[in-house]
Amino acid sequence: MTVVVSPPDPAETAARPAAPRRLRQRRTPSDLVFRGVIRVGGIVVLAVMLLVGIFLTLRAVPALRTMGWRFLTAQEWDPAGGDFGVAGVLLGTLLIAAVAIVIAVPLATGTALYIAEYAPRRIAPVLVNLVDLMAAVPSVVYGIWGLYLLQPHLLVQGEHGEGLPRWLATYLGWFPLFRVDGFDPSDPLGSNSSLTSSTFIAGIIVAMMVTPIISSVMREVFSQAPIGEREGAYALGATRWGMIRSVVLPFGRGGMIGGTMLGLGRALGETIGVYLVISFVFVIQPHILQVGGGSISSLIALRYAESNPIGIAGLMAAGLVLFGMTLLVNFGAGLIINRSRSGAASDA
Repeated sequence: MTVVVSPPDPAETAARPAAPRRLRQRRTPSDLVFRGVIRVGGIVVLAVMLLVGIFLTLRAVPALRTMGWRFLTAQEWDPAGGDFGVAGVLLGTLLIAAVAIVIAVPLATGTALYIAEYAPRRIAPVLVNLVDLMAAVPSVVYGIWGLYLLQPHLLVQGEHGEGLPRWLATYLGWFPLFRVDGFDPSDPLGSNSSLTSSTFIAGIIVAMMVTPIISSVMREVFSQAPIGEREGAYALGATRWGMIRSVVLPFGRGGMIGGTMLGLGRALGETIGVYLVISFVFVIQPHILQVGGGSISSLIALRYAESNPIGIAGLMAAGLVLFGMTLLVNFGAGLIINRSRSGAASDA
């Protein structure tokens, strides 16, 4: 881009006080092409989102006319009988995503900090490739892993359900979220059927899917922390952890939030991993350790092939609800990131 400075007129300069010089920008052809490509790309993205929203809305009209606002509060899914809604699976979607984020964010943060700050230079590229490779693994593989290895051999072992879910139900069962109806932790002969195919297990599987994505975003942001501020922290006597706490983490706050929100969007829309593991129920199920649950995306995969026209419209309405949720998450993430941009402040 070429900047042309207009020379001041001597007569005008003598007649009145000096005014600021006017800068006139002369854009080169490459600048114009780049601006045009970026503008077209942004318009295409917005247009695609708008078309998706319009398509889902038009296809969901019959279901919304039938149920109205009750579509958000009804728990049953019986389109043929005229009674269907997403209250149960909506809560299940939020609980699965919450479990996934609670597990994934600390794991991703620790992984990103180790790779960016602690790992030897020869090992760091290998770890980066391994994390990126985990992000490329299909979700159906994670679902099969959770169904045949994680649940029966690592979490719920044996006929009596020894493992982490039983421990949580025993010592934290007083909290409603960890209570299991009809399960007595003190009974050594109790069946493990109440602890399998739960929201908690599905959330762990989804956490393994979103952890690489969150970790990759955080790692890139942490590695860009200014060298000068790092050295300044060391010069003031900070340890490595002190430097990370006062420089790296404040600098990467925006990236941490952005990566978490990106993982949350993936967790809300995860389908196959949840579909393979969870035992579907169409009621509000607030107990994450208890068998049964569901999500909106897995509901669509479960009922699409067998649905009549009104059932298809109901599934489109469910997809519209999920679409709106993801838009709200992204919009909220944008507001939070704008208030806490990476590098905006540090304590060093």
